Amino acid sequence: MTTTADTGPETTATGARPANWVAARIGRTTDSLDRAFDEGLTGHVITGRDGKVVELEDGSSAIEFVSCSYLGLEAHPALTGAAEEALRRFGAHFSSSRNRMRPVYLGQLEELLSEIYGGRPAVPFTSVSNVHLGVLPLLGNGALPGYPVSAKGPVFLVEKTAHASIQVLRGLMEQLGPVRRFDLADPESLATRIAEATAQGRTPIALVDGVGSMGGLIDVVALARTLGEADGLLYVDDAHGISIEGRHGAGYAYEAFGDRLPDHVMIVGSLSKAFGGAGGFAVLRSAEDVRVLRKFANPLVFGHSIMLPLLAADVAAAELHLSGEVARLQERLWANAAAFDLLTDGRLVNAGQHSPIRGAHFGTEADAFEAARRLRSAGVLVLPAFFPTVEKGTGLIRFALSATHEQSHLETAVDALGPITA
Repeated sequence: MTTTADTGPETTATGARPANWVAARIGRTTDSLDRAFDEGLTGHVITGRDGKVVELEDGSSAIEFVSCSYLGLEAHPALTGAAEEALRRFGAHFSSSRNRMRPVYLGQLEELLSEIYGGRPAVPFTSVSNVHLGVLPLLGNGALPGYPVSAKGPVFLVEKTAHASIQVLRGLMEQLGPVRRFDLADPESLATRIAEATAQGRTPIALVDGVGSMGGLIDVVALARTLGEADGLLYVDDAHGISIEGRHGAGYAYEAFGDRLPDHVMIVGSLSKAFGGAGGFAVLRSAEDVRVLRKFANPLVFGHSIMLPLLAADVAAAELHLSGEVARLQERLWANAAAFDLLTDGRLVNAGQHSPIRGAHFGTEADAFEAARRLRSAGVLVLPAFFPTVEKGTGLIRFALSATHEQSHLETAVDALGPITA
């Protein structure tokens, strides 16, 4: 699970510069990532690829379990063909705010995303991080008509494992209202925070992931029910859940709600992972919300659109979502996940869950390093994670599974992984 230090400013007895979350994070982080780079366990440079086998700059090849393209769509002929055509028509990029000039593909993508999400309007951004940067200030300010906020303002409730791209915006959110953290592992944590917000006459806005980047699935339906009872709002970053569930690939969170998104819930998604292209997007309640975003969301007003060839690829990917191709690839992904769970005897984080992420969690960083070395020696590339990505002193080897992995790839990885010391 992702963790982030929750240290506020403090005044030191010596009058030194007050502590802050950046200093706290740096001070608590070991040199594990540096050592992983030095040993060639991460930071790999690839020069070519054939499915899940990549060529490295030293001339060797390896099987990769690093990419978050869980369906392998980025190599689909429809996407590469669309990107090539756009490159010939427009060049690599057209540098203009979308409010000044819009590539034709942008409107097409918005219409297709709306179809995927049952008619709800969707607004693309260049990244999920930019979605947060553009949407959260307007959401907290009560500027979005579909998401009313108390006149006294919001309390942002950030779940402990929410992605770092949300956690890092704490200072921005605090300009609009208090920011409090809660832990879904503690049943009383959210209830306490909501009660505090209600007592202050503020609107609780809970910020969570859908599918955890390191493990775990959030029960978004139960969360939405709890927030709804308190007249609160739920903001779900489902970056890792998009495309992996649903007939049209709407994703984990949307499908959990039974294809009917509650009015007090906003879903944010990625176009850069299983979707196959690039960028991020927000699924909104109404056209009025879209107009506010286009007028006031900084990344839209002052930033350019997604790079043209990739925007065209996004359109092609959205069409594949609606054609049934994505549903077919989902079947292959979940078959691979089941096979991997069988090979590992259900020992890994997320075993048995509809998540494309599996994690071997080790009780010490040293044990995680040894496992990463065995995998690298066997020609398997993985993501070794240490604090602050996982709990301090522990280590995790993350496997990102794909519909394009072959059975032999899975077997090679499991043979090299070896024992897990919890």
